Amino acid sequence: MSQRGVSRDGGAAFRDPGQDGMLHRAFLRGTGLGAEDVRRSPVIGIATSASDLNPCNLGTTALVERIKEGVRSAGGLPLAFPTISVSEPFTRPTSLYLRNLLSMDVEEMIAGSPVDGVVLVGGCDKTVPAQIMGALSAGKPAAVLTAGPRMPTSFGRHENFTIDDIWPVCEARRTGEVGDEEWAQLERCAIGGVGTCNVMGTAITMAAVAEVLGFSLPGSSLPPATSDVREELAFRTGEAIVAATRAGRTPGELVSMKSLENAFRAVNALGGSTNAVIHLEAIAGRAGHVLGMRRFSQWSATTPHVADVRPSGRYSLAALETAGGIPAVLNRIRDQVHLDTVTITGRTWKEHLDGRDFPSHPAIAGSVPLAPRGGLVVLHGNLAPRGAVLKVAGAHDERLQRHRGRAVVFEGLADLNARIDDPDLPVDADSVLVLRGMGVIGAPGMPEVGHIPVPAKLRKAGVRDMLRISDARMSGTSTGTVVLHVTPEAAVGGPLGLVREGDEIELDVAAGTIGVVLSPEELARRRSAVPPPQPPRGYAWLHHQHALQADQGCDFDFLRPDFRTRTDAAG
Repeated sequence: MSQRGVSRDGGAAFRDPGQDGMLHRAFLRGTGLGAEDVRRSPVIGIATSASDLNPCNLGTTALVERIKEGVRSAGGLPLAFPTISVSEPFTRPTSLYLRNLLSMDVEEMIAGSPVDGVVLVGGCDKTVPAQIMGALSAGKPAAVLTAGPRMPTSFGRHENFTIDDIWPVCEARRTGEVGDEEWAQLERCAIGGVGTCNVMGTAITMAAVAEVLGFSLPGSSLPPATSDVREELAFRTGEAIVAATRAGRTPGELVSMKSLENAFRAVNALGGSTNAVIHLEAIAGRAGHVLGMRRFSQWSATTPHVADVRPSGRYSLAALETAGGIPAVLNRIRDQVHLDTVTITGRTWKEHLDGRDFPSHPAIAGSVPLAPRGGLVVLHGNLAPRGAVLKVAGAHDERLQRHRGRAVVFEGLADLNARIDDPDLPVDADSVLVLRGMGVIGAPGMPEVGHIPVPAKLRKAGVRDMLRISDARMSGTSTGTVVLHVTPEAAVGGPLGLVREGDEIELDVAAGTIGVVLSPEELARRRSAVPPPQPPRGYAWLHHQHALQADQGCDFDFLRPDFRTRTDAAG
């Protein structure tokens, strides 16, 4: 039985010889399927997030048809169904605000539908973790096929223009360095087609996580969205889910402490997105595991950064694919990972890697890594008692990795937008920019606004990076010395909400610390003067009451398998 207590054999309704089975088959016969078609087994659902409001996932429509062909070739009956679709650029206030709702949609559709197994098809940032979370809670065999990255385009002097190239142009526009004609050209050229962001942003990081956890076929993360290779992967995924369903291989068997460690180490080796910290903790929680920031810190410190890939490195996703993709990265750090974990194919990672010849390629560092530790650093201190995250792989100004400066504080996004480019803003290159009220409760949903822009007057003076601190998230396509996910967040009484203009803040990356230079007594005095937040209504109320903090994955507490035990004990 699954966590929900539903039978794994959900497609039995179509095989029933009585009235119920007859009606199930009759409805499908009405769509044009034949008598043999409706008696195929197993029945495989295909959860698709394709939507005109989600260009990153729109190309998956064609992939669904290829998955169906793969399922049929293996003897199964494929039945596609839609779920809500959550787009990072098009969803307000942020896609993370709806990630848990999408996971609930996926869970209910899998659990409540007469399917034996499911293929989860999606790509944009929060889609893949939400689908995995929902599948874990539903408990039926599940495979993942991600949308794949869109192809690079060209813009100006850039012949290989990718999503991370957009941000410097936007910054230059703010300071008058980009004119109207170039700005209009950027709109025409920035996005070259359907598919996810074409660097190691959150979407591709989570595709890699799905692959390492074992939900996706090895080597499936990087082929482009519109390539023949991705269509072939769709067909093979259809075949693989039939085999996995017949073997009874459930998501809970794929998500173990070993496989979760592998996934986080892979993220660090890749220089992947900070968002992976939140999503991995949420995925772990659905499987009944707790990772914790201390464990993340230990894994990061003992994993070398080896993938020299954009946005933190020099090479494209295509170059990383040529080097052997995610399997090659795992092979490079094989001494740090558990190769006995199983994939959707039923084979272990050791079986997939042994005997393969991975050619030497500059996109993956050889015996000398790009850095001896991983791309993500976990920080603690009186400013972040339960942790914060810095993508050190993207923090290129080493001067800032041990820094002390005076705080310039912004109370939310409206305040930031109103004052950041004010020529009278009391800021210099050593200042620490603080944006608060943008956490999972405060925003709500932790929008990707933590990459606070360098004030215009400093940018004009040549400043390109500053220490920035926020309880928000940041796009995986962004870089800079940006401390994120400060926990607890300001809106629930976290110390970030107590910082005042001019307070001194210290960062020491090597020591793993972030703090404000204030005594415990002064912090306590300031805290006593903060009024409690007022809860909203509707879904916002549900989110406000039940969303966990960033260090617990921002999932709803009642969706975790230990919720009933904890509430019963409390009662």
